[in-house]
This record gives sequence, C-alpha cells and structure tokens, in this order.
Amino acid sequence: VQLVESGGGSVQAGGSLRLSCPLIRYSRYCMAWFRQAPATEREGVAAFLATGGTAVSASVEGRFYIFQEGSDTLKLEMNDLKTEDTAMYYCAARLCQSPALQRDSYEYWGQGTQVTVSS
Repeated sequence: VQLVESGGGSVQAGGSLRLSCPLIRYSRYCMAWFRQAPATEREGVAAFLATGGTAVSASVEGRFYIFQEGSDTLKLEMNDLKTEDTAMYYCAARLCQSPALQRDSYEYWGQGTQVTVSS
C-alpha cells in the first residue's frame, strides 16, 4: 500500500487549501488525515468512521472537511486557515473498527505534505 499526499503549500491566514491522497480500496480499511507540527505529537485531524460518517478534531471543526472524491481520492478541504494549522499533513489508513483519531490505530502512512500558513 502506497499513500502519497499532494496539495500542500503556503497560504495566508484566512485562505484555503485542499489536500489529496489515493484511497485504499479495501472495504475493511478507513482513512484519515493527521498532522504534525515541529516538536509536537502527531494528531488526528479528520477521519472516516466504520459507519461511513466522519470524525473531526475540535481544533478544526467547522473549517476542515474530509471527503471522498469519486472512487479513487481522499480529500481534506481546509478553510479559514490559521497560523496554528501550519504542519506536515499525512493521510493514513486503519482497520475500520479501530479508534478513528488515535495515531496507534493506523497501519499505513503517507510521507506527508507541508502546509504553511502565514499571518
């Protein structure tokens, strides 16, 4: 399984970015987005649940949205970006029954795409 993120970049505060990652085509797996800023723990941002619903971190709720585009692509829509959103963003996959926003649940990871938000 190879996950490759794209869509990162530099943007001013208040701007938007959309990240992409290929979907894993195994029904037992659910996907998510994580991020990691320097000297911090990797944190879950948004994830698909086994039910098909989504879970979103409180820090991005109302601004970030995880969705599937077509049958091939996982997306993360990021709006009203803040300087504290600056981080490396990763897509990841886990067995669906595992906790959705816990890093240890995930078996597969991409290499990350950098998002930098300036004031």
